[in-house]
Amino acid sequence: MEIAATNPAAAVPQKSPEQGDASVIDSDFQTFLRMLTVQMQNQDPLNPVQSEDFAVQLATFSGVEQQVRTNDLLAGILSQTGMSGVSEFADWIGKQARAPAPVFFDGTPITVAPDPSADAGEAFLVARDTNGLEVQRVAIPVSDTLIEWDGATASGYPVMDGVYSFSVESWKDGDLISVSDAETYGTVREARLENGETMLVMEGGVEIAADSVSALRAP
Repeated sequence: MEIAATNPAAAVPQKSPEQGDASVIDSDFQTFLRMLTVQMQNQDPLNPVQSEDFAVQLATFSGVEQQVRTNDLLAGILSQTGMSGVSEFADWIGKQARAPAPVFFDGTPITVAPDPSADAGEAFLVARDTNGLEVQRVAIPVSDTLIEWDGATASGYPVMDGVYSFSVESWKDGDLISVSDAETYGTVREARLENGETMLVMEGGVEIAADSVSALRAP
């Protein structure tokens, strides 16, 4: 159906792209009513628009408006559901989570869980600072036995407080056959939702994905 108007630009206000769906719908609905008014004022007296046509237009627009509002409601429900999922990790706060991630050292020994290759003849635990610089390299058993790292450098001096990462080098017959990240135990300080994924904020500001945690224990 054609809509006649003496000045369409004046009857249709421009919408800002920054407006939300709800505000855009409200603006468009007011625009729609103005367009109907202009259409009625400028219709051909010899061939007037039927009232049924107006009803169809109004019903169509109302259906679109209702759908947008329903989508907004569903988005709100999904958001609340996500926060409900985060609440499941409330009991983790203050506990130590084990994951292949850097960990904060404050002078208290760090528990490291190495996993050297079963084919290795010897293995080394390598500690690095936040700049990736090696601060210690120590021979470890070729097993998954937990190790308490006391924060010493290669020369035996204590390292400064900060975040450190650990890797395990597996050697066989003088050749390096694999390098893997070692899992460490860090204290959980916060759980939050980011882009639909639950993230854990550890002591020292280290962030890890909740689904990367392989073990949990009391401090």
